[in-house]
Amino acid sequence: MASGPELLRADDTGDGGSPSCPTAPHSDGPCPIAPHSDGSCPIAPHSDGPCPTAPPGARLSIAILCYINLLNYMDRFTVAGVLPDVEDFFSIGDSSSGLLQTVFIGSYMVLAPLCGYWGDRKSRKRLLSLGLALWAAATMAGSFVPPQGFWALLLARALVGAGEAAFSTVAPTLVADLSPPGPPRSRALGGFYLAVPLGSGLGYITGAKVKEVATDWRWALRVTPVLGLVALALLVTLVTDPPRGGTETPPGTPLTHSAWGSDLRDLLTNRSLVLSTLGFTAVAFVTGALALWAPAFLVRCREATGRGEPCPRGHRCESSESMLFGALTVASGVLGVGLGAELSRRWSPHCPRAEPLLCAMGLLGAAPCLLLAIMAARPSPTAAYIFIFLGESLLSLNWAIVAEILMHVVVPTRRSTAEALQIITSHLLGDAGSPVLVGALSDWLRSSAGPAPSSLAAARALGLALLLCPFVAALGGGAFLGTASAFPRDRRRARLLARGLDPDDEDLEDPDDLVVPQGGRPTKVPVAHVLS
Repeated sequence: MASGPELLRADDTGDGGSPSCPTAPHSDGPCPIAPHSDGSCPIAPHSDGPCPTAPPGARLSIAILCYINLLNYMDRFTVAGVLPDVEDFFSIGDSSSGLLQTVFIGSYMVLAPLCGYWGDRKSRKRLLSLGLALWAAATMAGSFVPPQGFWALLLARALVGAGEAAFSTVAPTLVADLSPPGPPRSRALGGFYLAVPLGSGLGYITGAKVKEVATDWRWALRVTPVLGLVALALLVTLVTDPPRGGTETPPGTPLTHSAWGSDLRDLLTNRSLVLSTLGFTAVAFVTGALALWAPAFLVRCREATGRGEPCPRGHRCESSESMLFGALTVASGVLGVGLGAELSRRWSPHCPRAEPLLCAMGLLGAAPCLLLAIMAARPSPTAAYIFIFLGESLLSLNWAIVAEILMHVVVPTRRSTAEALQIITSHLLGDAGSPVLVGALSDWLRSSAGPAPSSLAAARALGLALLLCPFVAALGGGAFLGTASAFPRDRRRARLLARGLDPDDEDLEDPDDLVVPQGGRPTKVPVAHVLS
């Protein structure tokens, strides 16, 4: 009978040989865990097979997936960088140009569930290749649309949304299966989601600079498709598609698929998944509203205090605020994502609820920062920028950690579907509607100032409307606190289900938990965190 896991030091030897740790042979420190006496894997004590490990070429595969994610976000924001030129070329106004984002988000949300279903049951690598080829071809085709064919550009953007839906629902689950649970997975997901702020900023800069050099905005749309073809070749030839849950269960562990309806019912009753999705929706709501309205609010505050001339009605206001806010968003995103992944890696071994608590701290900390930014915008723009930077950095803590929470509480055969549900919810209730809601509330408040409101009244109205952001951020923090209370139970349930064990059997402990001494008393922590 296999003995339970116990702590040994590196100089403890059972056979009189040289001191070494069997589960960490390259470590000079204390041996984190001893193998069972029968040689079975301590990470999977219910299996007689060898320990699960990362597949060959995992790091290269993860790097390629991070590169593709970077291109995805570059492609999304390239159009934003040349939007005035697009409007002039097709002779359209703001309402028509807004359709470019609407059709993209629409097809993205509609096809996400279908891609999630495929991603849980079929070849993920094939789906990723199809999606990448689709958006690269559609973006390139859109750059050749004539001035009278705006409808064709809309169709191209819809196809781009379909291609990116295939990637966004499947790629995070592939990254998870390429990296063992614990700190390695935290770092991998952190690198993957670091592409969000980097790609967004690079897309805007690439669009503006390529248009400036080529004197034609259409050349800006041709950059990412060329890079996408390189990414497609790397994906097809070098990326591996490991078994679902391969780094979490012993080799040969059977993973059964249930009907899609059963999957949905299970996911919708998963408290940790539902609450973390609502918390992340709050992040999307706030970032979507800030991306559109924060620069405009800062411009109006500048005009109201006499620091700048008012924008002529019906004309676009070119100012330094948009570029400064964009640079600030990129910097805060990079800082937040990296800091979130590192804090998760360091705190998780000591606290079983670390991930959702970090997300809650990020949102609850961002709320007062955003409130102070709105209050300081008129008297001290510099202070407003500082508070916006702090607030957005705290919001960005969530990107990689939310994905990690999903991997913890959802079995491997349902993760792509869970990603799809999270995408739909966060866009539908988050960044798809928040800019419209803030704008409508601002117009309603400004209308009370009369038919020709002053610059000060316009700034006040938009500032009051933007108070929705700290309020929603606080609500999102509450949702993550709720996630923290359910997280240990849902994580245990997912791990037992992945190993074919009965999660309702109260006598079964989490197979990945290990009792170690911390602070003079025994503490239960995941084995993966100890070994890493």
